[in-house]
Amino acid sequence: MNQIQEGKYKPYPPIDLPNRQWPNNTITKAPKWCSVDLRDGNQALINPMDMDKKLELFALLLKLGFKEIEVGFPSASKVEFDFLRRLVEDSLIPDDVTIQVLVQAKEHLIAKSFEALKGVKKATVHLYNSTSVAQRKIVFAKSKEEIIALALEGVDLIKKYEENHDGEIFLEYSPESFTGTELEFSAAICNAVTQRWGISETRKVIINLPATVEMATPNVYADQIEWMTKHLDNRKDVIISTHTHNDRGTSIAATELALLAGADRVEGTLLSNGERTGNVDIITLALNMTTQGVDSKLDFSDINEVLEVVERCTEMVTHARHPYVGELVYTAFSGSHQDAINKGLAFHKNRDDNYWEVPYLPIDPQDVGRTYESIIRINSQSGKGGVAYILEKNYGFSLPKAMHPEIGRKVQAFSDEKGRELEPKEILEIFKDSYFNVKEHISLINFTVSSNSKLSTCILTYKYNGEEIVANGEGNGPIDACKKALMKNYKNEFILTSYSEHSCGDKSTAQAVAYIEIQSEEVLSCFGVGKDSDIATASIKALFCALNRAF
Repeated sequence: MNQIQEGKYKPYPPIDLPNRQWPNNTITKAPKWCSVDLRDGNQALINPMDMDKKLELFALLLKLGFKEIEVGFPSASKVEFDFLRRLVEDSLIPDDVTIQVLVQAKEHLIAKSFEALKGVKKATVHLYNSTSVAQRKIVFAKSKEEIIALALEGVDLIKKYEENHDGEIFLEYSPESFTGTELEFSAAICNAVTQRWGISETRKVIINLPATVEMATPNVYADQIEWMTKHLDNRKDVIISTHTHNDRGTSIAATELALLAGADRVEGTLLSNGERTGNVDIITLALNMTTQGVDSKLDFSDINEVLEVVERCTEMVTHARHPYVGELVYTAFSGSHQDAINKGLAFHKNRDDNYWEVPYLPIDPQDVGRTYESIIRINSQSGKGGVAYILEKNYGFSLPKAMHPEIGRKVQAFSDEKGRELEPKEILEIFKDSYFNVKEHISLINFTVSSNSKLSTCILTYKYNGEEIVANGEGNGPIDACKKALMKNYKNEFILTSYSEHSCGDKSTAQAVAYIEIQSEEVLSCFGVGKDSDIATASIKALFCALNRAF
C-alpha cells in the first residue's frame, strides 16, 4: 500500500469572518433558478446531445418552470450556435424566459455570441475568466492586474455589441475558480466589472461565485459567500449566484448554506450531471425545500417523466439511491422500517390535517408522481409488517396483526431459500399455499345455520377419518354453533382465540374474507383463512383451515 507523502495536501485556510450570520438564518423562499443542463451538463457528456435531444430537454426545462436557461456556448461550436438559432427562428423561447450564453473575453467570440442571440428578447451574456492562484500562476502566467484588465475588456466588448442588439441584455460575471481565489481579489475584480458595466437599480448584474472545484467543507463556502455580500459594491443591485460542483460530495450542502449566507440565485443541473463529479442537483435542492414547506417554484410532480427525458437525452443512468428520484429511495426492505412505514401511512390516512409525518419517508411519494405500491419490497431482511402490507395493498387481504409473524416467517424462509427479492405475486402464492391449498385431515362438505335472538343452530356435514359425519350444535353465534357440532366427534381439543373479517375486491364482485385463530395444548397459535361470497361460509372455511393447519 502506497503511503501519501507528508505535505502533499494542505488544509484549506479558514475564512476570517467574525460574527458570521448565516448559521442563524433559514431558507424561507426559493432562489432564482438557472439550469445549465444544456451547457455545463452537455459539455460533460460522453456523447453530447444532438439537436433533437437539446430541443426535448429544453422543452422539459420550460415545463418544469425554469425562467433562466443557459442554452450553450454558441461561439464555441456550430451545433451550439445552430441550436440557439433554432430556438429563435421557431419562436420556442417564451417571453418570460431569459436565455443565457457563456463566452470568454475575446472579441470574435463575443461577436459570434451576439450573432446567435439576434432576435432574442431577453438574454444574459455570461462572461468568465479564471482568477484562482493556481490558474494565474500555472495556466495563464498573468498578474492580478492583467486578469482584471482581461475581465474589463470583456465587459467593454459586451457593451459595444449590446448597443446594436434589439432586446434586453443582462450581464453575468464569473470569477472562475472562485473557491481557489483570494477573497480580496475576488471582490476587487467583481467590483471593477460592475462599475465598468454601469450597475444600477435598472441595470443589475449577476455575480456568479462558482465552486468550480469543491475545495473545502460547505461551511467555508458559506463564509466566502457571506464575506462577498459584505464587500461587493452596490450590493442591492447585485444578484449573487452560486454554481457548485460536487468534488467533495457536498455540493447540495454548500449551496444550501450559501443561500443562508445571502446568495440569491442557483445554477445547477437536473440529476447532478456535469464535469467530474457533477454540478449541484437542482431536483434535490428544490425537493429539500418542499419538505420544509417552502415553494420551490419548480414542478417535479412527475419525476418519472423527468428521469425518462434526462436519461434519454444524456445517455446516463440514474443511481438507484439518488435522492428523491432513484428507483429504490421509496422502498424499504428492513422489517422494522416496513412496519413503521405501514403504520405511518395508516396514521396519515386517518389524520384530520395534511401534515406529512411518516417514518423513513421525508416526502410523500405521490407528490413526485410515485405510488405506494413500490414502497415496501420483500427479501430475506424483510419483516412481517412488510409482507402484510404487500398482501393488503396489492391483493386486498387485511391480515390481523397477530397473524403477521406467522405468514412473515414463511415468506422469509422462501426468500432465504431463493436468495433474492420476492415479487408480490410470489408472496401471494405463498399465502395461498399456506391457507387455501392446505392438506386436509378434516373437510367441510356443507352446513346450515339458523339463528334466533338467543342461539344459533348449526347442522354441519364434514368428512373426518374417511367418514362423512353429520352433527348438530348450538352456540352464541354461527362459529360457536359450528364448533359445538364439530366437537361431538372431533378428537382434537382447541379454543377460538380471535376472529376478524373484511370484504375484498370491488363492490360488485366483493367477497368476504375471515380469519380465525385457534389454540390448543399442543399448538400455541394457528390461523386459518376463509374466502367466500357469504360471510358465514367464509368463517366456517377459516375454522376448518385453522384445524387442518394446526393438527
